[in-house]
Amino acid sequence: MHSEGGKSDDSASWTPHTTQEWYAARDAAAALRDVLTAAGMQRESPYLRADLNAFGHGLIELGRVSPETAERLAELLRRAISCPNDLRNQAQGRKP
Repeated sequence: MHSEGGKSDDSASWTPHTTQEWYAARDAAAALRDVLTAAGMQRESPYLRADLNAFGHGLIELGRVSPETAERLAELLRRAISCPNDLRNQAQGRKP
């Protein structure tokens, strides 16, 4: 793409899917998909995907979910929050 004066506009060649933010969003979406699959909810969030906003910040789009799916997600989060801290630290490879 050329700007006024015939010079090349290098910013027009930016590819969002080659940025660190894109890979971080993709990895986070995959981690969430793995947990949903382990919970038997893989078919309940078919719109889950990684994305970038106009500023290049990574985002995870869960998409539309049914009220039942939202309730199941809320229950998973409630259970995770109620787990003892030492179990969460072990899962993350940290000492209590």
